[in-house]
Amino acid sequence: MPEARRHRTELLAPAGNRECLLAAVANGADAVYLGLDRFNARMRAGNFTRADLASIVPYLHAHGMRLYVTMNVLIFTGELDLAFSYLRELVAAGVDGVIVQDAGLALLMKQRRAELGSLELHLSTQMTIGSPEAITLFERELAPNQIVLARELSLRDIEACVQAAHVPLEVFVHGALCVSWSGQCLTSERLGQRSANRGECAQACRLPYRLEVDGQLLPLGEHRYLVSPQDLCALDRVADLAAAGVASYKIEGRLKSPEYVAATTAAYRRALDAAAKKEGMEARLRASDLYDMQMAFSRGFSTGWLDGADHPRLTHGKFGKKRGAFAGRIVSSGRGWVALAQKPALPLRAGDGFVIDQGGDRNREQGGRIWKVEGERLYFHGKASHIDWDTVRPGDLLWKTDDPLLNRRLRRTWEEMPVPKRRIDLAFFGKEGEALVVCCGNISVSSPQTLKKAERHPLTTEVLRDQFGRLGNTPFELGRCDNHVAEGLMMPLGLLNRMRRELASLLAEDSAASAGGGEPERVAAPSAPILAPRAARPVPRSEARLHVLCRTLEQALAAAGEKPARIYLDFDDMRGYADGVPRLRALAPETELFLATLRVMKPRESGYFKWIERAEPDGVLVRNPGAAEYFRGRSLRLAGDFSLNVANPLAARFWESCGMKSLTLSYDLDAEQALEFLRFEDGRKLELTLHQHMPLFHMEHCVFCTFLSKGRNFKDCGRPCEKRRVRLQDRAGVFHPLRSDEGCRNKLFHGQAQSGARWVERFLEAGLSQFRIELLEETGEETARTVRLYGDLLAGVCSSHDLLESLNLVDRLGVTRPMGEPHAGAV
Repeated sequence: MPEARRHRTELLAPAGNRECLLAAVANGADAVYLGLDRFNARMRAGNFTRADLASIVPYLHAHGMRLYVTMNVLIFTGELDLAFSYLRELVAAGVDGVIVQDAGLALLMKQRRAELGSLELHLSTQMTIGSPEAITLFERELAPNQIVLARELSLRDIEACVQAAHVPLEVFVHGALCVSWSGQCLTSERLGQRSANRGECAQACRLPYRLEVDGQLLPLGEHRYLVSPQDLCALDRVADLAAAGVASYKIEGRLKSPEYVAATTAAYRRALDAAAKKEGMEARLRASDLYDMQMAFSRGFSTGWLDGADHPRLTHGKFGKKRGAFAGRIVSSGRGWVALAQKPALPLRAGDGFVIDQGGDRNREQGGRIWKVEGERLYFHGKASHIDWDTVRPGDLLWKTDDPLLNRRLRRTWEEMPVPKRRIDLAFFGKEGEALVVCCGNISVSSPQTLKKAERHPLTTEVLRDQFGRLGNTPFELGRCDNHVAEGLMMPLGLLNRMRRELASLLAEDSAASAGGGEPERVAAPSAPILAPRAARPVPRSEARLHVLCRTLEQALAAAGEKPARIYLDFDDMRGYADGVPRLRALAPETELFLATLRVMKPRESGYFKWIERAEPDGVLVRNPGAAEYFRGRSLRLAGDFSLNVANPLAARFWESCGMKSLTLSYDLDAEQALEFLRFEDGRKLELTLHQHMPLFHMEHCVFCTFLSKGRNFKDCGRPCEKRRVRLQDRAGVFHPLRSDEGCRNKLFHGQAQSGARWVERFLEAGLSQFRIELLEETGEETARTVRLYGDLLAGVCSSHDLLESLNLVDRLGVTRPMGEPHAGAV
């Protein structure tokens, strides 16, 4: 690796709350990442307030550590001013860097770099950066300080990315794996009306599904969690990652416990130190670390994609939540005891928690705590465990889920460390016959009694400092104490203590309020608005353009007969483009023909683009940043798809600078948010998807390979995806079609098509001229009818009500759900 590309090495730990932050510091992290009250992808975490930064930043810097704040969500148009104000507050607080998903916010940081000082820009894994081409594009256009790679890359892939990069690359080494490529999961939106790209992931991948094959439900026994990956554990790959040139080693887990942060940080600290010294970790030490991490949190460990594709190992389908460490298989049992096949290799002690796995059905799981251990036999607390012993059978599995002794050991690593506190300066005022008043900035507390002459113990500065300095476990510590109280007066100590507690409470409330609390008006805005509104330019119906995305040649030929303005071809087998383009051009010479790239891209996949070029289309539907880089400057016209996550006008301008002639609005936008977007951007450059089966998961993981073959990847799976029609059934009974693309990636689509037809008039008035319908499994006849109805809708001949009824569609645009509509397939 060239010397110029060597960067500082850092171990990056998560912090969902103060205890997690202390655990990271105590166990050897070089940096911590955390979220605030807005704009972060883990809104369910405890998170921090902006006021907390006043104590956290100096505390971390005093320990030689760096702090990165996550703003790894899409930013909507009306939020850009507030988001930039957040950035300026982070600069004022001394934060080292910010992790960003939204291309518009990243562009804003580059454009207004002078206002942001040394605040670093880190590009989030949510930006779907998985290829050298993507790195080249973002380095040139955004000048980031660090890039977080996609989690679907192998060691070989990562090495290729390092060779292309001139900035440090960050890689996840431990924690939960999303089954979908980050930034490309729309499952929470469609099933639960919660956006993963907005920090509200509903974790639909952790739920059970049933597998339908060619119209018949396939019995899979204990395999129910078909899209729930095991957790990533790269402890044994740290040395390989270091040799590849990875700079930052990231532990996932802002929703996890401080014990988890302590165990994982300590383990990877040892592994990184050993790699730096080019020493191997002792087997005993590695086993101890693995056990600690399993007990802290584990759904089972794998190396993820680092060793390449091994689909059955990644997702075994047996459970979707924490399991801890495997203790053994039950060979016999009685009232209050079980015997295992052999003495467990892991420690089992009285008080340890356990669960009995009875075939992967979490509704049948039973657990409790161990009472005593005698050889291979374990005895349990009777009433406390609530075990139905009649259901326990030989062959059931025993998992250890809790180790109180380990938890105490881990907690000791940080409990004695000083808690970061915010310094407060107090001023005291009062005269005889008046109330005592204590002030801290604009916060003040008055005593319920008046000051009187002191007979023995007057209120001196020392007394006030002693009483008001007892701030205990509050996030404050006393700084300066200014005493302006007239001499010789007194106040009962009990009342002073009450005033101190009231003051601390008010200060805490004020910190939360000033940190956001859902009140943007409290945040200082930039001196001038970031965006200026445009004059509305309504589009006549005669100029509205209908685009149709087709997934089969039959659909494309049928659509061409209706003469839409543009047809996108999105075939699972891209070799079909060479035949499809000339046939469609002969049938509909006035219709533009665009070919879709793969939705994501990894190293050594640019060969797919050559199939597109050889087919000689009019343009390309660009779905990932690597494709944008490859096709930039070539003769083909480029249209950016929804997967580029264009959620605000600045993001649109960024992708326009990368060669896009038009852009599809993000599916995270509901109708009103899309209309807000159009107030600030030329609608004739934008495209809106009116009709679609919402794409849910976009997975590197292959369900076909795992559950319909005996292979491990595309080399030996026999390609059942080409022979079988597969759907996944969710808990609500809805069936969702599963497809595989040219790159062997699985795409799950919602089983019910949705339409934003009733919004067409308002979008035309707002200046939007390009509307798309996306087909999935429609026949040629169904395709022609669908295209014809939408053509009539745009022409004003057909009403939205008639269209929705005729095609049996859900009235929905993006994540919008009209009041009263049932939660079809809700999580």
